[in-house]
Amino acid sequence: MTMMRSVKIWPAAAVLALGLTLLFQLPVLAEQRDFRTRVSEKLAGEGVSTADIAAEISFGREVAAHILGRYKLDRDDRLNRYINLVGRGVALHSNRSDLDFRFAVLASSTINAYAAPGGYIFVTKGAIANMADEAELAAVLAHEIAHVAERHIVRELGIRGEGGSAQAGLAHLIGAIGDPTRVAFKQAVDQALDILFKQGYSSRDEAEADQNGLILLTATGYDPAGLRRYLAKLEESGAAELEIHNRTHPPSAERLAALDLVISETGLDKIAGPTLKERFNEQTR
Repeated sequence: MTMMRSVKIWPAAAVLALGLTLLFQLPVLAEQRDFRTRVSEKLAGEGVSTADIAAEISFGREVAAHILGRYKLDRDDRLNRYINLVGRGVALHSNRSDLDFRFAVLASSTINAYAAPGGYIFVTKGAIANMADEAELAAVLAHEIAHVAERHIVRELGIRGEGGSAQAGLAHLIGAIGDPTRVAFKQAVDQALDILFKQGYSSRDEAEADQNGLILLTATGYDPAGLRRYLAKLEESGAAELEIHNRTHPPSAERLAALDLVISETGLDKIAGPTLKERFNEQTR
């Protein structure tokens, strides 16, 4: 993945720490603290080995390289830094402290976002152009973070190693030597790309990413309605740039109905967190 590192879009650790301190002084309401307590078990992680995690990251790096082979990176360093700050701020609340999440903007007018295993997340310039505020941006990134956190692509691949673990299966593919294994690894990468660009995730995985993304969004302190507002906007839009998004995601109306139910049942409709529209406009326009 030298190609990703050469463009130097990821902020240095010290800069990131300072940026998070300055950018993410979001108020945490009493209702949000209560919500975090009620959903803490929902985000409980699974025990996996260090080798399994390393394999997931290595595999995701290969998938991310192919994403960058299809789309060019947007060269706006200021925008990429901002996306990283927002994304990493949300990722801090996920159950994947074992991953160093990385975010980047793709120079495409299509409306979509992609998550590769291991924490490599991309959002298109077209998607950002259709967002109204930082809460909507954080919502989209939270949805992709949830796909990574729940290992949706890794599970979908169906590769099994010792103990029946998909993670261990990836570790075996990456660690083994021989032509058959290399072929199997390439096939796994191709299958992951098919999920991202053609067939999409299963409806169950998309619903889980929406729900867990909502949890992450709220836990970070943003307006919980961010994802709903963004999806409603896409539902009303007839933009040609939506073609890929609609092909790889369940109908927006279906997702909105499910989100409304979760928001109502969890009392999130009573929480009005910040949207940070002014800051979003300053950083993206």
